[in-house]
Amino acid sequence: MTTLRVPVAGGLLAVHQLAGDEHSERTVLALHGITANGLSLRSLARALDAADPGDIRVLAPDLAGRGCSNTITGPWGIDRHAGDVIAVLDTIGVHTATLLGHSMGAYVAAFAASRHPERTERLVLVDGGVAFSPPPGADVDTLLTAVIGPAMTRLSMTFPDSKDYLGFMAQNPAIAEVLALGGTAADDLQAYLEHDAVLRDDGTLASSCVLEAIRVDGAAVLTDDDTLAAVRSLRVPTSLLWAPRGLMNQSPGLYTEKMLAAARLPDAVGAHQIPDCNHYSILFAEHALSQVVAAALSGRPSRRPSPGRSR
Repeated sequence: MTTLRVPVAGGLLAVHQLAGDEHSERTVLALHGITANGLSLRSLARALDAADPGDIRVLAPDLAGRGCSNTITGPWGIDRHAGDVIAVLDTIGVHTATLLGHSMGAYVAAFAASRHPERTERLVLVDGGVAFSPPPGADVDTLLTAVIGPAMTRLSMTFPDSKDYLGFMAQNPAIAEVLALGGTAADDLQAYLEHDAVLRDDGTLASSCVLEAIRVDGAAVLTDDDTLAAVRSLRVPTSLLWAPRGLMNQSPGLYTEKMLAAARLPDAVGAHQIPDCNHYSILFAEHALSQVVAAALSGRPSRRPSPGRSR
């Protein structure tokens, strides 16, 4: 894995190259969730590379205010992250790419695709991207804590060591389900969680996430008119893949068929439930990843080297 540094407003955006390189014929720009980081897409990158070895470049930024991009200053918001997406494409010299977003990253991807359809070859929204307004007067912090649970709670906590930090996150039954998969899925999940933990001056560990960035971005997903409208104005081919179980492994998850029907999504958006997964395992379980990969590659011919083709 290599990490690029892309100039954006307020600093340098860390962009992890998880598969392929500048010679790859396709680019997938993968965007993580609200308190996650680019390494949460490592299992996805591995699966995409296995589907078409060497011909897919997978770039996954630590969005501003997270991971190695946590020194970037505001302003925050979904529109800001969407602008950073275009800055990444401009910096690497790629005009069009497949945008793939998970959770909050799906809202960023939808926003970028709605504003810049000419830069978007295909859009894949993974358990996110379709927003519904909260009740009037609802407190954003309370809503975020209710929705994302320990992922939000940890932002104000410190931990004596990585074992204690990982133990706290493993209390979330949705994350415990991924860890129970074992193998590379569990290893990738642990690596992404460890990437979030930063050492403080007093020797304790804390989340890399900038709390104000999480609050502003969360509020935008819940209340910003442009963010709410983005998915409903899409004109590029879009796949929405959703999990039946949520961020705490509860049923139902973020979406139901009834909710998505009421959202009146445009014809460009095809919605499909991936069975037997939750908000996290949709990116780690093999059966779920295979469907996410298929959506990312949909409509594109395989570019596997023929027997006589040299690379």
